[in-house]
Amino acid sequence: MDLLLEGENTERLVFRKVLPSDFDTWLPFHEDKRSSEFWKGLPSDPKIACRQQFDHIFERYENGLGGMNALILKSTGDLIGLCGLLKQNVDNIEELEIGYSILPKYWKQGYASEAAKKCRMHARNNRLAPSLISIIHIDNIPSQRVAMNNGMHLEKITTYHNNPVYIFRVQL
Repeated sequence: MDLLLEGENTERLVFRKVLPSDFDTWLPFHEDKRSSEFWKGLPSDPKIACRQQFDHIFERYENGLGGMNALILKSTGDLIGLCGLLKQNVDNIEELEIGYSILPKYWKQGYASEAAKKCRMHARNNRLAPSLISIIHIDNIPSQRVAMNNGMHLEKITTYHNNPVYIFRVQL
């Protein structure tokens, strides 16, 4: 079961694996305080936070746990975000999550919704799971909107990595 969307595309985006050389392009995500304003427990140093995220991405790749794909804007070839299907454990239940993050300068242009919908379609078409979730901090309204745009509904409130989160779900 291949959880990565490498080579897939949407109207405006191409999915590919994240590369170590993407680090400097992705670093502004961690340098912008708005990107992590809701999530507690992240390193305050942007370079350390970015290194930890990249290490986690590559560890997921190596262990077949899915992972974030780099989102490349077709019109420019620029890396604008990360999105993917990730195996997660929430409340002692193995779930398949759609995760997404967009560089701040590309916010509010519909890229997260476009990429998340592609992940949902990929999971459905490949019968990867009976349903998908998104794990979203209870104060992160923009990410909640992306989940709802992707046909998800609020299922429950729980704690994930010491953060209060909503679990949004869509049946496939």
